[in-house]
Amino acid sequence: MKITGYECVELTGTLEGYDDPQSFYEERLAIPLDVYEEFRTVGAEYLMGSDDVMTPYVTDEEIRITQTYLVLRTDEGLEGVAGPIDREWAGLVAPIAEFLLGRDALATAKLWDLMYRHEVHGRRGKTMKAISVIDCALWDLKGKYYDEPVYRLLGGPTRTEIPAYASMLGYSVEPEDVRERAQEMKEAGYRAQKWFFRHGPGSGTEGLQRNVELAETARDAVGEGYDLMFDCWMSWDRPYAERAIRKLEAYDPRWIEEPVHPDKLDQLADLRATSPIPIAGGEHEYTRWGIHQLLQRDALDVIQADTCWAGGITELQRICTLASVHDVPVIPHGHSVSANLHLTAAQSPTVSPMLEYLVKWNEGFQFFLEDPPVPEDGTLSLDDRPGLGIVVDESTVEERTVVHSSDE
Repeated sequence: MKITGYECVELTGTLEGYDDPQSFYEERLAIPLDVYEEFRTVGAEYLMGSDDVMTPYVTDEEIRITQTYLVLRTDEGLEGVAGPIDREWAGLVAPIAEFLLGRDALATAKLWDLMYRHEVHGRRGKTMKAISVIDCALWDLKGKYYDEPVYRLLGGPTRTEIPAYASMLGYSVEPEDVRERAQEMKEAGYRAQKWFFRHGPGSGTEGLQRNVELAETARDAVGEGYDLMFDCWMSWDRPYAERAIRKLEAYDPRWIEEPVHPDKLDQLADLRATSPIPIAGGEHEYTRWGIHQLLQRDALDVIQADTCWAGGITELQRICTLASVHDVPVIPHGHSVSANLHLTAAQSPTVSPMLEYLVKWNEGFQFFLEDPPVPEDGTLSLDDRPGLGIVVDESTVEERTVVHSSDE
């Protein structure tokens, strides 16, 4: 079966159900740019109106969702689908997909190697994200060819149900809101949840105290013996992290995530060596080589490589194997629940014990999907649809535009 064409199709629709669209995002997370006051003072609007697929376009009147899906075509009439991605990302996908035309669509290992070697200046970052989404589309195609879900082709399932943790990006971090939402997520069956700190070093002692208040409120809301995690999203530095961790230890987090910038590997390793709280990260690292550096330095207790960023399903399998040698679990960053679900279902529970589910963010991210993977009682169940199960619900599509195509 040969790859004969591709297209990147942009879909647009409207998310209903919010009387006040501006209330969709209640708060944002801390970001590395917050060292500058001009960014630090920007609130939830930072997430609104972006071209990034992760953030629906919010106006006073409506919430617009615009996402792009990659479709790979073959000479046997089967199509592999992956995404969503944003328009910029699609621009990087197109020339690499062009390079694969005429090649064996089922030879996923060879095709990954060809893409990696061809894009020698794109071994990290956005070009690797493009390789990743192509790889996921190839696995979707392979599943359809063999009429099997991808997790079976990967050697699974090891389980038919995967625990999910509630990831609370976009929710308010005001104490009364945290208390209410944390209790709601626990009552919804999630056995763990992750909250996002709003403040970093630029916010001084007052910001640090508000971060601690978030942890204190969440712990009080869910009680002892329940897993809570907290994400710093690369926005801290080592002195701030050391000070914060001492204060946060009392609230028994399961982990602190990305406390320093991913390029500060020495600082990350030193923090992990002294921290009484486990350290998670790797979301912004790429391929087995990047993860290997983290593992060699004993820098992390949990690896969070992203299936759609770090190399696709082909490479995440290798990362899981590598991490298993070090007894470090892999809990993929939650960019694509569909891809992560199939990957995790083919791993031992000790290698990949659970999935991240971004509760609010997935309202937009999975908007165009027919029967998307959504937790019930805090658990994601497998189905037997061939491939990755990524099927567009046409009733949600108001506009469709081909932004890149082999037919151009």
